[in-house]
Amino acid sequence: MVSPVSLSATEPVVTLRGVGKVFGSGVTALEGLDLDVRAGEFLSLLGPSGCGKSTALRIVAGLSEPSRGTVTWPGAGRGPVKDIGFVFQEPTLMPWARVFANVYLPLKLAGVSERDAASRVAQALARVGLGDFANAYPRQLSGGMRMRVSIARALVTEPRVLLMDEPFAALDEITRFKLNDDLIALWRELKMTVVFVTHSVFESVYLSQRVVVMSARPGRIFSELAIGAATRDASFRTSAEYAGHCRVASEALAQAMQASEAAA
Repeated sequence: MVSPVSLSATEPVVTLRGVGKVFGSGVTALEGLDLDVRAGEFLSLLGPSGCGKSTALRIVAGLSEPSRGTVTWPGAGRGPVKDIGFVFQEPTLMPWARVFANVYLPLKLAGVSERDAASRVAQALARVGLGDFANAYPRQLSGGMRMRVSIARALVTEPRVLLMDEPFAALDEITRFKLNDDLIALWRELKMTVVFVTHSVFESVYLSQRVVVMSARPGRIFSELAIGAATRDASFRTSAEYAGHCRVASEALAQAMQASEAAA
């Protein structure tokens, strides 16, 4: 079952209003972006490559400043909450360090001793199915396993919000399906808020309670789709319900791109 959170009644964890981003090169990545991310939801940002999805995610994380507009965290003012986990497109692991050290890194930077962090690192690795690989080096792992290490590193701080920037895009389909299932299980278990960036209609529908469709650059919200599926498993992936949601999402994405072309 999906999380029982009533999204319409849930207080946003972060709100973006009128957010724009112009890079030094003069490229406008985002313009007039309005978005509420609700507590406990699984939200996907869906759009074509280059539409500003990753830029929006980095602004939410505080890794990039908006050129205009506001980002507000209720209860925390305009600055981001501290308990954010971020998973990048690439695992970005330290190749010279063992898996344990890679996952321990955020706690080390926070001043937690290795001794005190050991149980939390072990728990994070167990949650992603890598409990027996703490002493391995990244080069000894498959691409999917390296991404699991990256997810464990994001989870080790027990974040309130998990931000994921196309983490499975480079993986084969079988590995991607498995990681999608594992991510859903983690979301249910930890009851965290997930914002997931993807350009895959099929992945966004499978994972999300809500899909936000973005227009081509400069990115803004074109439409939102609610995915009210009761289950997220192999039977859902082959169901008429799933196919119907994918069709609606595909049509919305096509309309967003057509609208952008007409405005150009």
